[in-house]
Amino acid sequence: MNLSNHNDISVKPLTGVVVLDLSQAYAGPFCTMHMADQGAKVIKIEVPGRGDQSRTWEPVKDGKSAYFSYINRNKYGLSLNLKSEQGKEIFKKLVAKADVVIENFRVGTMEKLGVGYDVLKEINPGIIYAQITGFGLNNRLSDRPCYDPIAQAMGGIMSITGFDGQPTKIGPAIADSFSGTYMAAAIGMALYQRAVTGMGRRIDVSMLDTIFSILDSAVPEYTYKGNISKPNGNDDLSIAPFGSFQAKDGQYMLACGSDKFFNSFCELMGKPELVEDPRFSTNSGRVQNTPELKPIINEWSSARTLDELEEAIVGAGIPFGRIQNVKDLCEMDIIRERNMLWEIDDPFLGEKVTVPGTPIKMHGCEDAPMMPAPMIGQHTKELLEEYLNISEEEYEALSSEGIV
Repeated sequence: MNLSNHNDISVKPLTGVVVLDLSQAYAGPFCTMHMADQGAKVIKIEVPGRGDQSRTWEPVKDGKSAYFSYINRNKYGLSLNLKSEQGKEIFKKLVAKADVVIENFRVGTMEKLGVGYDVLKEINPGIIYAQITGFGLNNRLSDRPCYDPIAQAMGGIMSITGFDGQPTKIGPAIADSFSGTYMAAAIGMALYQRAVTGMGRRIDVSMLDTIFSILDSAVPEYTYKGNISKPNGNDDLSIAPFGSFQAKDGQYMLACGSDKFFNSFCELMGKPELVEDPRFSTNSGRVQNTPELKPIINEWSSARTLDELEEAIVGAGIPFGRIQNVKDLCEMDIIRERNMLWEIDDPFLGEKVTVPGTPIKMHGCEDAPMMPAPMIGQHTKELLEEYLNISEEEYEALSSEGIV
């Protein structure tokens, strides 16, 4: 890890960190996307001629995936057949010069290949070895495959999401995105500890654990009070009024997270008597009596437009938000001002693609894509020359044998 120019504010914080990324699909690549955005040299290792399964995921045009382009930006592409002995030897030599290895294979895959953590840590004792799994490393479910909807179902979040008691999957793949983000944070922690002590780490993040960890109040609601939370629509399980309401021309979210906010809102509605109503005078009472409180608010707000409500509610200092769709967001001035839309000129797609930028704003660093997602093995030759001093003849021989 090269930390030169460490006092230059324009240098991204992970500059000099070398990541060997064996992961595919979403959780692992989402983790390494965060790292690549912040300056790490992420080397995406794919099977020659086949590549990451997400290269086929929608949105696809002419057989090319903008999804893959989004989540694998700023990475280098290296193709390598780890089932070959030569491929394993090349990988081990790369590990000796890397800082991080990340994978999200089924548990035991790397060990079967002969390049598991116990082998790699002998090659590089300071290596940070990061595994994202469905269910963890050593239990009765460890060898099961897992995708986001499985983790959402088994992790309990579907049981508290939806309307009328019907469990509902959250739209985006949150088990993947949260697991990837947790792992990016964990790798940063491990790199800091290694910088102080020299010690490497094995890190294990499971998608089941991830979903369980973000169930909010549902877990203590059961462990503390014995209640099993159920789908509650757009209303919060712990705070009220804290949910969606009707305007004349659409819907909005209202978030009265304290008695002060609720009292101000009652004044705004011209119903100060609600503050003293025993059903609504405390947050616990409002949560329990949401079915009685919600119609009162809807009757008031449904006679007003979103513009009128926003002006009044925000003017009173109360949290308010219109319910917006993706088109609304992509055209929203704040999203554009915050540089949350990145335009990437992707030669693989043959056109420019606009994707979400990073929400991590490192002041002083450039907030823009540095390079498009790689084609399969796009940088193999230059990477092997840089790190292993492989000659042109050696590379051609490896390529002809399908090793790279």
